[in-house]
Amino acid sequence: MNAAFGSAANPYSKTSNSVSVFLLRKYRKTSARAEVGIFVPRKRRDFVSQTQLLSFHGIPCTDPLVHEIVQRQSHKTNSSDACPKPSSSSFHPMFLEEAYERCKDICAEYAKTFYLGTQLMTEERKKAIWAIYVWCRRTDELVDGPNAVHLSSAVLDRWEERLDDIFNGRPYDMLDAALAHTVHKFPLDIKPFKDMIEGMRMDTRKNRYANFQELYLYCYYVAGTVGLMSVPVMGIAPESSLSTQTIYNAALYLGIGNQLTNILRDVGEDASRGRVYLPQDELAKFGLCDEDVFSRKVTEGWRELMKEQIRRARFFFDLAEEGANQLHKASRWPVWSSLMLYRMILDSIEDNDYDNLTKRAYVGRTKKLMALPAAYAKALSSPRATLPCQSC
Repeated sequence: MNAAFGSAANPYSKTSNSVSVFLLRKYRKTSARAEVGIFVPRKRRDFVSQTQLLSFHGIPCTDPLVHEIVQRQSHKTNSSDACPKPSSSSFHPMFLEEAYERCKDICAEYAKTFYLGTQLMTEERKKAIWAIYVWCRRTDELVDGPNAVHLSSAVLDRWEERLDDIFNGRPYDMLDAALAHTVHKFPLDIKPFKDMIEGMRMDTRKNRYANFQELYLYCYYVAGTVGLMSVPVMGIAPESSLSTQTIYNAALYLGIGNQLTNILRDVGEDASRGRVYLPQDELAKFGLCDEDVFSRKVTEGWRELMKEQIRRARFFFDLAEEGANQLHKASRWPVWSSLMLYRMILDSIEDNDYDNLTKRAYVGRTKKLMALPAAYAKALSSPRATLPCQSC
């Protein structure tokens, strides 16, 4: 699903298991895992210039997309414009409890580490996050699940109609009911949900990306949107000094970084389906083409390409990491867990000598469990306002 929900096993697709969105430490290049970078100070209340920073890296600016979602969700927070409350018959307390329990079970099975991280959240928030996770997973499975062979544009159109029904208080089934209750309780806007469905449409009609600008937009649709869905539920720390827009940007960037990591992890698996997500112009830059991906031969050119791709993913994690501790304190742990474990996937690719064509980068259960206390310690930190800028 979406890279934004994070860490755990069974990434049911290119979009990862990643619900959240944020981040961890500044670091300089002292090894293959620490990137050369320049640190640009930031004004107290905002990132230096997100537009200049992203433009410097040749990244299309999605600020207008994020700004629209921030404005719409903020309006819901500050007004009585809530989604229609589902009928009492649909939301009998026992029915609703079972609906959330099912969402919990699905999250615990397919996103184990992230699920553990949600245990510190308030009861209301963790139920909402489970409901969002399940909807994202079901959306992703339309394209990458066992019945994907039967997928048509009509299926996605019907799924979007069901989404409209959810936001209008008319859930189709029990899992939809959990999300319908969530969007009534929290100031969630429908746009990032619709954008994710658009990302699924992209997957049905496009399996090559000419350049990173095209790939970035895809990553926004299938993974960056998860972060934008999650911020209203996770909440922003009262003591945060950053603007709401900045925190949403951080959510987006974690989703982008997670999705780029999924792509690198799954290169071999995607090749078997005839998909190549790596930018075509960057393959050519290192003397490579689709046939080199399909042949699964790890050459020096491939290793250099992978080093560049890993640098880019880490760049997005660095951009995003400031947002983690701007969230409500009880919501930070799953975000930090996601960030740290996705970084470990990149480390694993390096440990495999950049062979992600015949080997799948893997973070073992022991390493995952060992990362949880470190993520928890990060989650206890107070919000700060310094942003590393690195060249990727």
